[in-house]
Formats: sequence, C-alpha cells, structure tokens
Amino acid sequence: MKPREIKRLHLIRQALDKKISQKQAAEVAGLSPRQMRRLRKRVETEGDRGIVHRRRGQPSNRRIADKTKQKVLALFEKHYSDYGPTLASEKLHERHRMEIHPETLRLWLRQARLPYKQRKARPHRQWRPRRSCFGEMVQLDGSHHDWLEGRGPKLVLMGYIDDATSTVEARFYDHEGTVPALDSFRSWVQRYGIPCSVYLDKHTTYRSPQRPTVEEQLQGQEQSQSQFQRAMTELGVEVIHAHSPAAKGRIERLFQTLQDRLVKELRLAGASTLAEANQVLQRYLPFYNQRFRVLAVEPTDLHRRVPAELDLDTVLCLKTQRRLNADSTIQHESQVYLVQDRVKGQTVTVHQRLDGSIQLRCHNRPLSYRLLPQRPRQAEPMKSVLAKTPHRPATEHPWRGSFKRLRPKRHSRAPIRALARGALSPFPNSVEPPESSCKP
Repeated sequence: MKPREIKRLHLIRQALDKKISQKQAAEVAGLSPRQMRRLRKRVETEGDRGIVHRRRGQPSNRRIADKTKQKVLALFEKHYSDYGPTLASEKLHERHRMEIHPETLRLWLRQARLPYKQRKARPHRQWRPRRSCFGEMVQLDGSHHDWLEGRGPKLVLMGYIDDATSTVEARFYDHEGTVPALDSFRSWVQRYGIPCSVYLDKHTTYRSPQRPTVEEQLQGQEQSQSQFQRAMTELGVEVIHAHSPAAKGRIERLFQTLQDRLVKELRLAGASTLAEANQVLQRYLPFYNQRFRVLAVEPTDLHRRVPAELDLDTVLCLKTQRRLNADSTIQHESQVYLVQDRVKGQTVTVHQRLDGSIQLRCHNRPLSYRLLPQRPRQAEPMKSVLAKTPHRPATEHPWRGSFKRLRPKRHSRAPIRALARGALSPFPNSVEPPESSCKP
C-alpha cells in the first residue's frame, strides 16, 4: 500500500469501530462522503485489500500494443543500433511514421537488454570552498566573444576575479597572448597589490609546451617556463593550472554574466572601438563590484605591495637571451643593436616592455645601445631565378626521340683480339712497316 492508502484504511477502521463518524473520516482523508462510503463497503467486503485500486498490477489500457513494440525494437536493432534513444525516435517518426517517445524507447531497450549509445559519465568533481582571504587566489582567463555585436572589431576580455570576494578587474584587448596577460595583471597589481597565487588554464600563454632546456634542467625545472610563468616566478606568485573549465567555474560564470550585461552596456553607450569599450568597462566595473562583491571569511588582505626597489617594468615584460657578437652587436627581431658599454660576458638580455620600448641588460645592469641601420639583404642567386622558368628541350633533342634509334652501335672486339694474337697487321695500308728516322 501507499502511505495515503494506509492513512485511509486507518480512518475507515476508526469509523467502523464507531470511534469517529464517517463524515469526520471523509474530511480528514480529504474525500467526499460518497467516496468514503464506497471505500467503507469495499473494506467490509474484501478486507484490507479493498482499499487498493483494482487496476494496480495490471497492464494499462493505454499501453502500446506488443506488436508495435516488437516492430520498433526490430527496426532499432537493424538500422539504428548505434543511435541514442532521442535520435532513434526522431528517425522512426521521420522514416517509418512511428511516433515513439524517447523515454519510452529507452525503457523498451533496457527491458530487452539491447545496447544503445549513451552519454559518457561525467567525472566526479568535488565542490571547492572559497579561499578565506582577499588576495589569496585570483582566477584569470580570456573570453573570446563578439562584444561589440558587429559594430567594431572582435575583442578579447581579459578578466580577473578574486576567489574569496568575487572582486572583478578586466580589460579589453585585440587578442589573447602574453602581452595582454602581463598588461592586465599589471592593472590588478597597481590597483590591489601582488596576489599569493593565480588560477588559470593550460593555454600556451600561461604554460609553455616546449621541453626544458639544459639550463632549466640544471636548475631543477621539469618544464620550460613561458614568459608569463617567468614573470610570476620573479614576483613570487604561485601559478596553479586547472585541468578543466569547470575547475575555475567562478571566472567562467563571470564571463557568462558579462556576455549578457556588459554587451548591453556597450550597446547603450554605442561603443565601436577598443578604446571606447575600455572606457565603458572602467565605468561599469565599480558598479558591478559594488553589487556582486561578497565579504571574505577572514578580513585579512593577503596582497603584497610592490617593493620600492623593484621596477615592475623589468619583470612584466618579454625577456629574450641574445649572444653578443665580436663587434659588440646583437640581433633581435630583424634589428641590429650596437652595445656601447663594456660587457663582461657573451649573453645580453633583451627586455621588450609593454609600451614597445627596448632595454638591454647584462647581469641586471642596464646597457646603453644604439640602433644600427639594417644590413643589406643578399641578392637572390641566379640559380633560383633560373629555376622559376624550367628549360624545355628542342624538338630534335635526343630526349624527345626514340632511345633505341639514337643508341650508338656496339662495335665488335674481334679485331682487337686478332691484333693481340699477331694475326692482323697494325698497318693495313702498307706492306712493310715504315723506316725509322733513327739510324743505328
């Protein structure tokens, strides 16, 4: 019995024992007096079984015929064995004019123990609580979206969100790369300070796919560092890579919200360029943080201030090692730089800053340099020019004729052998050999 039926049976028993009236039992059970009288008569006649519906345990009157069921299973096994129930039901309706609900088909397949295509089981993901302090961990990522809705170029939003308080910092760029990542991180540092750790994905900007060099292996590094990883290491920021987008769900949900709300703000402001979009974003973020920011569990701010002796531009930049030539010059991106200082070493580090300026350093000491004019390019060799116009032989060239016809005849070696035996004279036109000019 169901709990509702057990309750009704108890009330009917109370009414039969004259402990309550039949009307009171009907009111408590939520039935009409007529329905209560019918149930009471059935209990008096059939016992406790009378409270149960008589159709229970019997097939439904609205069930699909067994003949149709067997036909559907035969069609599925013959034509749609690698289909899922939803797609198979669509094809049955489209091609065979048989309208079967996907869940009904799924139930039939389970009963018949027929295998069908199923979704892969989602891996178990444990819920992770927020970090307790502001600045303990910051999640960052880039969002590729049509933010301007066709009014301007495609932009990428580099977003940062604090894991403890949901404080947001963001900026638009024309692409997602090392320079946008470093520049956006600098905006966060200038506003709040240096966080303890950053949580990001495995994009090549944040994780280098190259193998470690010999120098990196000697330093104990198991993997080569990207420019962003190198900058975080110099600042003492721990880099944590997420294994899936769901792991950094806070930044992913932020992008879903901004792709709805921020797009409308940009539309109302009529922004159509990168500069206008950043202006609207800087006006919008304070209102967003005021509404959606939450309080951290602990009031402590773990952001570190930038040390006074640290030049942030020398860390958040692109560093490249270049070998110093014998004439005190180095080459970097098709440019030649003349180092004017005396250098004790063979390697110079090129700092390409975010504003586009170049600085040369050796042993953490800046070097004075001068940009030289580009060296003349080597002329293209004649061979490559001739190779562009292949030569075609003339019509009477031997390559165009028959090989057998132009093949030279093979001479017999019989006269040579006879001459060797002395059977043939080496002077066939004279009877006697000519007299020698040398007299005895």
